[in-house]
Order: sequence, then C-alpha cells, then structure tokens
Amino acid sequence: MARKSLFFVAFAVALLTLSSPLFAHHGSAAFETATPVTVKGSVTLWTWANPHCFLKFDAKDDAGTVVHWAVEVSNPADMVKRGWTDHSFKPGDEVTVTLLRAKNGNSVGRLQKVVLPNGQTLVGMEGTGAFPPADNSKSQNNQEQ
Repeated sequence: MARKSLFFVAFAVALLTLSSPLFAHHGSAAFETATPVTVKGSVTLWTWANPHCFLKFDAKDDAGTVVHWAVEVSNPADMVKRGWTDHSFKPGDEVTVTLLRAKNGNSVGRLQKVVLPNGQTLVGMEGTGAFPPADNSKSQNNQEQ
C-alpha cells in the first residue's frame, strides 16, 4: 500500500512539474494591453500551425521605411471557431491589423483583429477575455516607433 501511495505522489509531482511550462507563455505581460495599434500593410506570410498561427506583413512607418511585422494568434483549432482558415491570407493581400504591440518596441505583437481586402473582419484574441477589446480611437495607422 505504501508503494502505491508513493507512486501516486511521484506521478502527481511529475505531472505538475511537466504541465507548468504549458501555462508560462500565455500571459499578456509582454504586450501593451492598454494601447492597441492599427497598422495597414501587405501580407508576406501566413503560418497555420500549432501552438500558434502567425501573420507576417510589411507596413511603412511615418518616415516611409518598410517595417516587417510578425503577429500571433491562437492555435488553428481556436481560430477555426472564429472563422479563420489556413487560406485566410495570401501573400500580397492588403490588410489592416489591430494588435497589441510588444512592450520592448519590436514590431511583433498579439493580433486582436484584422480587416481583409474584401472588408471582412476576422477576430483574433479580441473578445475572448484574454485581452481588452481594441479601442480604435487610441490606435494609430502605420505606426512604428
């Protein structure tokens, strides 16, 4: 009986130890959650993969310099529920992306929503409770700091 108890305790400790890294990167501490940014650009790559899908696009900043952006959304299973597919974007698509920018100022972020060339809006993390909704009155077009 003592062996069974020891086994279950060891199993529980191992399970907790292995599962804690799974939750480590899902926070919002790296992003400016209070100030969403809206950027217009041209899609360069759409990656439909686990654990996160990524949209890469190029946009010009106020000085006319091309800025290479990379923004993440959730996994494909979550995104299908929001109307996304592996064919949601193709290179060259002109999109308007609302995102939460990284606090370190790099041109990476967490996508909240994107407006496609046909006017359709796809919701990323906005509305999931993970992040506050975008406030377009605070967003800035073609911003790069």
